[in-house]
Amino acid sequence: MLIDLFLQHWISFHGLVTLLALAVYLTASHFLRQRRHPSAAIAWFLSLALMPYVALPLYLLFGNRKVARPNATSRVIPTLSANREDSQAMTRIQILAGTLGLPEPSSYDCFTLHQDGRHALQSLISIIDSASDSLDLCTFVFGRDSLGQEVGQHLMLSATKGVRVRLMIDGIGRYLGGFPDFRALKAAGVHVCLFVSPFRSGFPGRTNLRNHRKMAIADGQRLWMGGRNLAAEYFEDSHADELKKPRWIDLSFELEGAIANQAREQFNQDWAFATQQEDGPNKALHSSPVTWKRSSSAAQLVPSGPDQTEDTLYTLLISCCFAAQSRILAVSPYFVPDATLQMALTLAARRGVAVDLVIPGKSNHRLADLARHAALRELSSSGARVWLAPGMNHAKAIVIDDEVALAGSANLDERSLFLNYELMVAFYQPSAIKQFAQWIERQRDDARIYTARPAGILREFREGIVRWLAFQI
Repeated sequence: MLIDLFLQHWISFHGLVTLLALAVYLTASHFLRQRRHPSAAIAWFLSLALMPYVALPLYLLFGNRKVARPNATSRVIPTLSANREDSQAMTRIQILAGTLGLPEPSSYDCFTLHQDGRHALQSLISIIDSASDSLDLCTFVFGRDSLGQEVGQHLMLSATKGVRVRLMIDGIGRYLGGFPDFRALKAAGVHVCLFVSPFRSGFPGRTNLRNHRKMAIADGQRLWMGGRNLAAEYFEDSHADELKKPRWIDLSFELEGAIANQAREQFNQDWAFATQQEDGPNKALHSSPVTWKRSSSAAQLVPSGPDQTEDTLYTLLISCCFAAQSRILAVSPYFVPDATLQMALTLAARRGVAVDLVIPGKSNHRLADLARHAALRELSSSGARVWLAPGMNHAKAIVIDDEVALAGSANLDERSLFLNYELMVAFYQPSAIKQFAQWIERQRDDARIYTARPAGILREFREGIVRWLAFQI
């Protein structure tokens, strides 16, 4: 009798907890516009229904995917130039980018694609030392190593000269860099902030949304960015004696012009969000109508992540892959695409587009390597070529036809495309597109072609579990 009564009460209590968990999920998804892919939505729904006591705390801690900001702006539809020749010069990606509310394309000067880590470090130090008014750096990882110390010394020197120096590091990335000590930087006048500290965050539910953007801006005029974190392994030809593991290959670049000021405005927004303070005017990036004109050296800033209403980079990639006519050339350290991006790449290969993907033969993330094989098997069987580079290649870039080259911080995986704060640049100038294409092609010289092997049931099950748990949430 008592057991029956206990079971009745327990079933009632469990039902209420389950209903509460599902109500929280559905309410948050509706009112906060937490759009997810069907597989991710199903994963959360089933977890909350079957394991509400575990899943609900995890959802409250990690469940947010989009973060509304005070100065978020609405979509901007591009205004066509009155000049017919200028209007015809617009590319498909430029038109789409305008409807997504991205910053308008702008001209740039002094573009340099770094050939190796030593060149990249020299460029970074040059930009730091050249700042006369303001210097802004954003990185995911700041290493507790000799490279971090060298960069820190130059930051402190700039601060002592009266330059306003701001350094923003991701809250999780700080621990991945060995937990560097910033007391000396702060004592010298460098402003340091952590982007959403995992243990002392004032933003519940956003711990899983990491700032993966990487950039350095001097006076709003010079921009250095790419895939390199500020740690020794990302600058493969610098501080090499310190590394106890094989050197990494990475990609970064620099340029000057209006796009550098747009990057500073993006940094201002991220800084204000991380510090929960307004920092200057902090004007919106996309607030003015866009008039599209022909430019022989145009580039466009492509911020992507929880602070954007749309999944901007993902949308651009899907559109570009479906519209590609001759080639898709990409390099990424991790390749775990969602079903739509996978289909876009596969269909492009089946249409006769030359699809070449360069990835490390073995990356620094075992889960990513395990999860990628299903996508690689399908991509390879469709006629695409997958190249396995020796060592760790951390570069992130994709070239579509001769129309656009996208380069920056985003990997071709679901975390970068749907969860992380990322920053890319779309290059439309033919000479820049050619340089990125040649750089990626050089990575194939020592690479071996991927050969798909049939997978058994157990392996497919294991790969599916890894993709579901590690890359969907």
